[in-house]
Amino acid sequence: MNDASAPPAATGKGLAKSAGALAGLKVIDLTRVLGGPYCTMILSDHGADVIKIEPPQGDEVRDWGPPFVEHEDGTRDASYFIGVNRNKHSLSLDLGKPEGRKVLLRLLEGADILVENFKPGGMDKWGLGYEADLEPKFPGLIHCRVSGFGGHGPMGGLPGYDAILQAMTGLMSINGDPSTGPMRMGTPIVDLATGLYSVIAILMALNERHRSGRGQFLDMTLHDCGMALLHPQAANFFLNGRRPMPTGNPHPNLAPYEKYQTATCEIFLASGNDGQFRKLCEALGVPGLAADPRFLSNADRLANRQALIDAFAATLVAQDGEALCMKLLKMGLPAGPVRPVDVSMAADHTAAREMVTELGDYRGLGTPIKLSRTPGGTRGVPPRFAEHSEEVLARHGFTAEEIAALEKDGIVHTTRRR
Repeated sequence: MNDASAPPAATGKGLAKSAGALAGLKVIDLTRVLGGPYCTMILSDHGADVIKIEPPQGDEVRDWGPPFVEHEDGTRDASYFIGVNRNKHSLSLDLGKPEGRKVLLRLLEGADILVENFKPGGMDKWGLGYEADLEPKFPGLIHCRVSGFGGHGPMGGLPGYDAILQAMTGLMSINGDPSTGPMRMGTPIVDLATGLYSVIAILMALNERHRSGRGQFLDMTLHDCGMALLHPQAANFFLNGRRPMPTGNPHPNLAPYEKYQTATCEIFLASGNDGQFRKLCEALGVPGLAADPRFLSNADRLANRQALIDAFAATLVAQDGEALCMKLLKMGLPAGPVRPVDVSMAADHTAAREMVTELGDYRGLGTPIKLSRTPGGTRGVPPRFAEHSEEVLARHGFTAEEIAALEKDGIVHTTRRR
């Protein structure tokens, strides 16, 4: 097995150029779907050794396609799985059997972090609860549980899904515009945010462990992380008591802050203060707008937003959008062309920032975390189901005979159970 802590020898793009800031950390990953795997991929990008333990049927997002990558043996993996599981070592274990849980306990020896997304109480029923079982055996272990609603409260223990939490936390109610009504955000923002917040929590716990020598339990939920994204709508509500409504592209607190059509493309313009607005008006050749009593202050512009939109639209419709945005940005003014995903992926700056990574046939989004001395990046392609089972087990002291017995008894699986 390739050493996941070392940068790959292969050539490609966006590859790790160092062992990584988290080299030496061992992560046992019991997560499936998106929030948890996204968290552990971030850790793996920066050198953590992540052992992904899948149930016998596999992580279900291997089937969330098309599109799929088709393997020579007739199996296939969906883009949804490929996008959040690079750099990991894959093992399949039946934790529903006592023997499977014994294997897990051996794998946890020397582990720094356990990340799982079983429903609250699930691990406890298996004799793997943090306080009663894992903390006494592994006092330095950081146990991060990702769940929908947590283990307490009126909804404690209930399952959570990204779109459902977008709906329940209010995120959907502020997306879209008055004509569409509440609308799901196109990216699974709650799952992704939960993965990000979980990484932050893990790093905080690691830092605290340097002082105390002790691990702790991290209770991460889609509900809480979705709520935490409600800015500035929650702040506005706390101050004025009015229910936030969907506004579409315009910002609830700023004007101008919207999309405009030019001769070549749609662009987005914004101003953060009155001075910036005056400079924008001069750059667009309409300096008189800045002296118009309707637009003197941000509060004035909010009160007369539609008149401002109409005035800007008239002057922008004949301009080259891409060229204008570059001109404005060089002047320090917020502006950008509205690009589809494929155009964004092909942009020169995307390449310069290594935000598309490649290794062999694998292509994915690169890591946005840029460290000067210990840069992270792609170390290995997303694993096939149970690809590293024998290697992982042998590394943890299992003999060839023990591994064969585990496979024979259906504890370790090398092919997906359908």
